[in-house]
Amino acid sequence: MMDRSRAASVDPASASSPSESKTDAKGLQEALHEQLFAHDEPERASDVQTAPEPGRRWPHLRRGAKIAIGLAILAVFGWLPLRAIWEYSSVEAVLNSRLVTLRTPIGGRVSAVQRLTDQARLDAGTVVLRVVNSRGDRTRLDDLRRQKSRLENERPSLAAKLASAQAAQKDLARQAAQFRDGRVLQLEARIAEIQTSIEAAAARRDEASAAVERASSLAKSGNVSTVELARLTRELSVSQQTELGARKRLDAAKVELTAARNGSFLGDSYNDRPSSVQREEEMRQRAGDLEADLARIDTEIAWLANEIIVEEVRFADLSEANITTPVTGPVWEMMTSPGEDVQAGQPLLKVLDCSGAVITANVTESVYNRLQLGDRATFEPNDGGDPISGTVVNLTGAAGAPANLAINPDALSKEPYRVTVASRDAAARACTVGRTGRVVFARHETAP
Repeated sequence: MMDRSRAASVDPASASSPSESKTDAKGLQEALHEQLFAHDEPERASDVQTAPEPGRRWPHLRRGAKIAIGLAILAVFGWLPLRAIWEYSSVEAVLNSRLVTLRTPIGGRVSAVQRLTDQARLDAGTVVLRVVNSRGDRTRLDDLRRQKSRLENERPSLAAKLASAQAAQKDLARQAAQFRDGRVLQLEARIAEIQTSIEAAAARRDEASAAVERASSLAKSGNVSTVELARLTRELSVSQQTELGARKRLDAAKVELTAARNGSFLGDSYNDRPSSVQREEEMRQRAGDLEADLARIDTEIAWLANEIIVEEVRFADLSEANITTPVTGPVWEMMTSPGEDVQAGQPLLKVLDCSGAVITANVTESVYNRLQLGDRATFEPNDGGDPISGTVVNLTGAAGAPANLAINPDALSKEPYRVTVASRDAAARACTVGRTGRVVFARHETAP
């Protein structure tokens, strides 16, 4: 309070006397400051000697912080272009995967085998959906079954006819064998009779020859008449001819016997074969025809059975189809729902093929012109994950990229030149589709 009263009692003329030349506002302010704090100057002088002024220390700290921040910004934003110059890297890159589209082979109604959720992971060979067609065409299957049933119904009667014909044929064969055996015995007896007749005729011939010789000697002496000699000579001739005829009959009988033993019968009152033999032959032919018909029916039944099996498989394929995933991976997109009617060839769902990842990237024109198929590349995720190694498998440039990818490469629009990198690393098989990053390509020596 004393200081303030003293400051209030100061004369303006005396306040301005220490520095008359300073007539501006700054001079007045300094003069007022000297009058107010004149008694504190010894103490302030001692404080100034012991510690620096805070007003002078903080500007240096702020200036140093600004310089450090500027250097950091310069390092970060200057290193990125410099690294892009020295490295073959992409402008954009995304971890991708190929899609497997499951389509229905038939038309029908969709039913779910198991509950599917978004991004549900499926194993290879898993049945995920079933398509049932309750209006399948089974006309051919029914026709084949009717034909098989008809032939199976005809077969028992045909088999009975064959058995009857075979029995009749055996009976007729037995009769023919009996007739042949009787005929052979008959001919053998006739041959024996003819041989007896030949012997009797030979005896009469010998007797007649002796009588002719006696009569001839007696006729010379006149004891026998010429008439008697002629009669005896005639009897000799008749006995000779009788013997000759008997021998001819013997030859004929032997011929008939040989033919009978061979199955042929010779005679004037019948054909070469008797009726029993002819009927046996006819019945044998009938039995052969029936046996051939039975074999044909059995063959047709077997063929129809195979055709029915094939048609049943075809009908089962047309009436019901199980949709099985061929690869291991998560469901990417469900394009139908249970209870929906679908047409043949309609897509039902899409599954990611996690057996190998695909990295799609776009690069500048200069980097694209340096790349070759088979070049090594590394995908560095932006989230700091493990890098993924791969190989350049496709250089599409500005042309259209493959359409069976989960993420269309056209979504990367900063540069028009597109590159595809394939990888089979364990990190790639995790199927984390959509991770962004950049692809660094390995340098290779260029030919001079």
